[in-house]
Amino acid sequence: MALAISAFGIGTTEFVPVGLLASIAGDLSIGITSAGLLISGYAIGVALGAPVLTALTNRMSRKSLLVWLMILFIAGNAVAALSTSFPVLLAARFVTAFSHGVFFSIGSTIAVQLVAPEKKASAIAFMFTGLTVATVTGVPLGTFIGQTFGWRATFGGVALLGVVAIAAIALLIPRHLKPPMPVRFADMLRLVTNGRLLIGFAITALGYGGTFVAFTYLTPILQDVVQLSPSAVGIVLLGYGIAVAVGNEVGGRWANRNPVRALLSMFVIHAVVLVAMSFMIPFRVAGLAAVFLMGLFAFMNVPGLQLYVMQLAEKYVPSAVDVASAINIAAFNVGIAIGALAGGIVVDRIGLVHTPWIGGLMVAAAVLLTAVSAKLERN
Repeated sequence: MALAISAFGIGTTEFVPVGLLASIAGDLSIGITSAGLLISGYAIGVALGAPVLTALTNRMSRKSLLVWLMILFIAGNAVAALSTSFPVLLAARFVTAFSHGVFFSIGSTIAVQLVAPEKKASAIAFMFTGLTVATVTGVPLGTFIGQTFGWRATFGGVALLGVVAIAAIALLIPRHLKPPMPVRFADMLRLVTNGRLLIGFAITALGYGGTFVAFTYLTPILQDVVQLSPSAVGIVLLGYGIAVAVGNEVGGRWANRNPVRALLSMFVIHAVVLVAMSFMIPFRVAGLAAVFLMGLFAFMNVPGLQLYVMQLAEKYVPSAVDVASAINIAAFNVGIAIGALAGGIVVDRIGLVHTPWIGGLMVAAAVLLTAVSAKLERN
C-alpha cells in the first residue's frame, strides 16, 4: 500500500503534462511539440538515473532510500511549480525523474519479498496500481487544476503528494527488509552484455513505448481529430485511466504463471488495436472506443515485463537483480522517450491521425522479439 501511494504521486507527475501541453505551450510561448519534451525529457531522466543511482545506493537501507527519493521528488516538483521559463521547467522535470527510476526498480524487488512466489506478478501489479490510479484520477484532476488555477498549481499539488508518500513509507514499510546483494562492476557489465537480458530490455522499450507515440498527443488527438470539447477531454482521460487500471490488474494475474507467454498475447492484441485506432479516431464513437482499448492494453504488459526481466536476471546474473530491475525501468522510459519523440515527428510531418499506427509498428517489433526470447529460453 505504501509503495502504491508513492507510485500514485510519481505517476501523476509523469503523465500530468499530457493534459497540460496546450496550457504550458501557450504560457511559455513554445510549440506543442516542444512542450512534448516535458514527457520525453522526463523519460530520458529516468533512463539515465535509474541504473546508475540504483547501483550507487545499493548499500543504503531500503526504507531510508525510499524516503530520500520522495524528498528529491518534492524538491523537483516545487522547482517546476516556481519555474518561469521552459529550460528551468524541463530541468526540474529531468531531476525529478531520477527519483522515479530508482523508486520503481527497488519497489519491484521489495514487493516480491512480501508475497508468496506464485503471486509475484500480482505484487508488482499492485504497486503499479498507484501509477494506474494516477492515470484515472491524478492526471484528470491535475488537468482540471491546471486549467482552473494555472499549470504551476498542478505541480505544487503534486509536490504535496510527496509529503503524503513520505508519511506512508514511514508508517507502513517494514524496517528490516532483505538487503540486496552487493553489486560489483563486473556484474553490471554482465547485465548489459548478456544477449538474453538485452532482448528483454528491448522488448520492454518497444512493447511499452509504442503506446506513447499516440498517448503523448492524446489531448490534441481528442480535440482536433475526434472533435471533442476541452471539458469532454477530461472525462475521456478519466475513462482512459479506468481502462488502464483494469488492464494493469488483468495483466498482473495473467502474467503470474508464465509472463513471456502472456506478454506475447498482449502485444499481438495491442499492436492490432493501435493500427486500427488510426482508422477509428476520425469517427467519434469508434475513436473513443479505440482510446479506451489503447488504455486497456497500455499498462497490461508492465507486471509481466518487470517480472520476466527479474527472472532472467535471477537466472543469468543473480547478484544484480536490483540493478537489472532498474535497467528495465530505464528501458520503459527509453520506450516512452522514443515513442514521444517519434510522435512529435509524426505530428509535424504527416499529422496526428497517423500516430497510433506508427506506435503499433513498435509493438509489432516487440511481438517478434518476445517470440525469439521465448524460443531461446525453451532451448
